[in-house]
Amino acid sequence: MSHNSFGHLFRVTTWGESHGPAIGCVVDGCPSRIAITAEEIQKDLDRRRPGQSKFTTQRREPDQISILSGVFEDPETGDQVTTGTSIGLMIQNTDQRSKDYGDIAERYRPGHADYTYDEKYGIRDYRGGGRSSARETAMRVAAGAIARKVVPDIIIRGALVQMGPHKINRANWDWNEVNNNPFFCPDKEAASLWADYLEDIRKKGSSIGAVIEVVASNVPAGLGAPIYAKLDQDLASAMMSINAVKGVEIGNGFEAACLTGEENADEMRMGPDGKPVFGSNNAGGVLGGISSGEDVVVRFAVKPTSSILTPRRSITRSGEEVDVMTKGRHDPCVGIRAIPVGEAMMACVLADHTLLHRAQQGG
Repeated sequence: MSHNSFGHLFRVTTWGESHGPAIGCVVDGCPSRIAITAEEIQKDLDRRRPGQSKFTTQRREPDQISILSGVFEDPETGDQVTTGTSIGLMIQNTDQRSKDYGDIAERYRPGHADYTYDEKYGIRDYRGGGRSSARETAMRVAAGAIARKVVPDIIIRGALVQMGPHKINRANWDWNEVNNNPFFCPDKEAASLWADYLEDIRKKGSSIGAVIEVVASNVPAGLGAPIYAKLDQDLASAMMSINAVKGVEIGNGFEAACLTGEENADEMRMGPDGKPVFGSNNAGGVLGGISSGEDVVVRFAVKPTSSILTPRRSITRSGEEVDVMTKGRHDPCVGIRAIPVGEAMMACVLADHTLLHRAQQGG
């Protein structure tokens, strides 16, 4: 299996399976002498960690990160810093319950990658989805923590803005509320509604989808390229690579199709600092594939997890028609734990494009 890596100069390769002994990643291209500790990476991982509320999977993984390579003591400061070589990271898996998946060893779970994975490779690890499990995204979050250190002036924040048919009221948006509820929701009233709504979904053994918004502030103008390395192109690809994501939009996205040219165009005036001031940000901070200096805004839609207790019609590996009911511990709304993952992918793409930008500047 190839295609386990993403990025150009800041490049991340992940490895490991959901029910294997460990998962890990290698980060290539990180500049030297950037201070980084396992504790800093752990802070980001703890936001994604399962089992933190009744609204996420009850798999109890501590997700304790270990730095295996690529760091050393700075001779001048004494801090642990990057050396410019490959950074190896690893998390031990400790709470696998592979027996939960014995019944689907020969059965394809509807909505999962079981059938397509088997068709492509002729073999699959049915324990939790193996390599196709969302467990892999823990390593993206770890890599994203390093990426944030490459672009320390850029602020990257994510929020859940829709659960099922229920959207937030954007007039109530408060970034300080995001860490005050189990949904990463910026609207206190919506979070209260979602708690009752998702509890009902959870008790029924079902699941629901969600929409996540990731915003990067203080992004300098000039990141990206006009043709095959568009910033929004790489952001869309990064977000689409996250498990269960079925749609991505930048700025107004699909709503732009409803607007006139006068409504959609982001008008400009000259600011007191000699830089343009935009009257709106319908473009989501990217014009012609290159960052404009406005906030970079990305939204992505996450489907409801296909692991539910309601029997669904399917087939076996040999072609027998069966009903499948998925056992195990699953997220009733997998979009909740996707917020730190979306932030991490934003960080990795912006770190990558920052290094690419430096390489293209003369003088």
